[in-house]
Amino acid sequence: MSSESLFPITAQAPTNNQRLFARYFMAILVDLVVLNLFVEYSGKVQIDSFTVSLLAAVVLQVLLRLTIAIEQRVASFFKSKEGRLMVFLRFFCAWLVLFGSKFVILEAIALAFGDNVRFGGPLHGVVWLVIVIATMLVAEEAVVRLYRRLDER
Repeated sequence: MSSESLFPITAQAPTNNQRLFARYFMAILVDLVVLNLFVEYSGKVQIDSFTVSLLAAVVLQVLLRLTIAIEQRVASFFKSKEGRLMVFLRFFCAWLVLFGSKFVILEAIALAFGDNVRFGGPLHGVVWLVIVIATMLVAEEAVVRLYRRLDER
């Protein structure tokens, strides 16, 4: 039984834009849940209100997608070149973008929300920001995999 056979005859399959919206909407909700779980249980992440955590989840999602897009462009630039140095530069620059972006993200959060969002701990909160972001990415991937499994026959 195909998934389309479950729709009424008048229903249409979602468009690519609708799928993209659903993907990012889901990612923001997952990020929101992860952020608020860290607020509740860690003591190293403090957010003053639910509204601020929702806005922070949106900002984090945008900045993470931007970081990944930049990292992929840098990697593809070096991937098109030949030689061991280019392979090294591809991985080093990708690491540099991914690592350096955490400082940019932390500063953007500080500028956008001031003292309403605080990450504590080592390196002025960068370590806990990295932990939160890694958890967000793992949670997003888990939800996507679960969603895809639901379509298996």
